[in-house]
Amino acid sequence: MSDNMLDKDFKELIAQVKQDILATRYRAMEQANSELIMLYYRLGKIISDNTKYGNKFIENFSAFLKLEFPNNDGFSKRNLSRMKAFYEEYKDSSILPMSLAKLPWAHNYLLIEKIKDKNIREWYAEKCYQNGWSYTVLDHQIDSDVYARQAVADKLTNFDNKLSLPQSELARDVIKDPYIFELEGIKDEYVERDVENAMLEKIKNVLLEFGKGFSFVGNQYRVSTKEHDYYIDMLFYHLELRSYIAVELKVTEFKPEYIGQLGFYVTAVDETLRKEQDNPTIGLLLCKGKDKLSVEWALKSTNAPIGVSSYEIAKILPKEVLAMLPTEEDINLHIDINSNLN
Repeated sequence: MSDNMLDKDFKELIAQVKQDILATRYRAMEQANSELIMLYYRLGKIISDNTKYGNKFIENFSAFLKLEFPNNDGFSKRNLSRMKAFYEEYKDSSILPMSLAKLPWAHNYLLIEKIKDKNIREWYAEKCYQNGWSYTVLDHQIDSDVYARQAVADKLTNFDNKLSLPQSELARDVIKDPYIFELEGIKDEYVERDVENAMLEKIKNVLLEFGKGFSFVGNQYRVSTKEHDYYIDMLFYHLELRSYIAVELKVTEFKPEYIGQLGFYVTAVDETLRKEQDNPTIGLLLCKGKDKLSVEWALKSTNAPIGVSSYEIAKILPKEVLAMLPTEEDINLHIDINSNLN
């Protein structure tokens, strides 16, 4: 066996070992976090059961715990009051939702403070866990109302008719309306290339907004016939859908002819890139605005699976949010580890 082959085998072995170590570490951290959440739940019950003694009980309980566990800073009166609220919020549930048990304590209390509907709260908890959002990013996603934009938006697609189950349902689930892209420095009067370039410069922000599973392939991605070259604004591959997603950006209101152009790109990707193990390519058209009926009629005229969403550009993203955004590599690593765990 050649040295090159040995070197290749060794690198593959190291990659496997690294993945195993990361996955094991992740499981250990997740288990420890779940145990802590359940401890806080039980402490919250004790405090709730002794409310007849008023605030004096919390003060004495806090003082006792601090003496017994001086190196633990989680037993302040304020945090114990939060434990009480946490218990009382979920005491009527037969079991604490798994999505909440997976999240850090600070995330859990942020959800209680900001989201009153338990079903919506659990949706955020599951998305937070799936995407690895930090506390600051979760706070930002709540403020941007990502639930309304993704879970309950009136989405305009033809996925139900053009894709088979379960891909059609999953494809609808990953679409938001509107998308909100945090792009600093973009001009008030911009053209499509300005938006595209800004998105490339802030690709980790864009990946965060698109959500779990999107992996960036390229921009102005060329597909060619013998005589002509064509360029797709942005091309992604979705790891759960197992399909390419061709994205076209328009800085104008929706026009029916945009569907024909994007449908052509979807077919081109299927003909040139799609492998046997890939599902059909999906098109995503992003416009500054849209008339619902016009979109519905246009979608009926194409055989390509296409979704149409509007988008907004927010030029100012809090610095603390920017600092906590995951990189493209962070997002894909989180996805890879979760895939291994499942």
